[in-house]
Amino acid sequence: MDRSNETSPVSHFILLGLSAHPKLEKTFFVLILLTYLVILLGNGVLILATVLDSHLHTPMYFFLGNLSFLDICYTTSSIPLVLDGFLTPRKTISFSGCAVQMFLSFAMGSTECVLLGMMAFDRYVAICNPLRFPVVMNKAAYVPMAASSWASGIITATVQISLAMRLPFFGDNVINHFTCEILAVLKLACADISINVISMGVANVIFLGVPVLFIFVSYIFILSTILRIPSAEGRKKAFSTCSAHLTVVIVFYGTILFMYGKPKSKDPWGADKQDLTDKLISLFYGVLNPMLNPIIYSLRNKDVKAAVRNLLRQKHFKW
Repeated sequence: MDRSNETSPVSHFILLGLSAHPKLEKTFFVLILLTYLVILLGNGVLILATVLDSHLHTPMYFFLGNLSFLDICYTTSSIPLVLDGFLTPRKTISFSGCAVQMFLSFAMGSTECVLLGMMAFDRYVAICNPLRFPVVMNKAAYVPMAASSWASGIITATVQISLAMRLPFFGDNVINHFTCEILAVLKLACADISINVISMGVANVIFLGVPVLFIFVSYIFILSTILRIPSAEGRKKAFSTCSAHLTVVIVFYGTILFMYGKPKSKDPWGADKQDLTDKLISLFYGVLNPMLNPIIYSLRNKDVKAAVRNLLRQKHFKW
């Protein structure tokens, strides 16, 4: 090994991806590409529907449009890099490019957590205080709520990535992942990362723990209110207005819980298989929610289905 490389600052990183399993690369390239196209199409149509259909100019659909735009940004920050990695053995990415990719992924993930909490509050007011809903959730309230979700995600990403990129990196520049995943990058640092770990722990509590608690409490009040509705039809109608959001929340946090809570294999002979499984789970976590969100909201919401049909009908007549 060239000793000079061990003392030279890292100028780029090497992303291993599936380079150890070349037979899988073409299969997953096609699979992830198709999934990415579905994400762009589904979320793009949902954004157009919420913007162009006046019936969807309400707080819930404004948040939904933000969620769809966020999912497009989140996947676009990583999926093209992943696809390129499937075609390029030992894909390289510059130090600055890695920082940008980490920033976008971290910012979008944090923003989505807060945004789901804002959407829960919208459903809480709509069901538990319907008479006050036009006053509480007016445009002067829900636009700043969405903006604060984006701002908080950007701020925490700026802090985390700034702390990570200030660390010294020498010699080892191989990331055993598809993208510049922040924990994988921190493992390569030639310095103590205790501050980074503590900072990320605090961020996880704020952006994962607090929104989950807020959503949980909101839905306790929502379900309590729904169960007090005397008619079965009224209960069904009330629950249908929040079922799509509840499904998205369960899928989003359920996949996070599965990804980080599943037991690790103790078999040393199965380390390579475990490593491959962990990377694939992480990869599909990044595309599963953005793909499912527009499908869930389209299938479980009559207003969205009607808006999409009207949008497609208008495009058909224009052609």
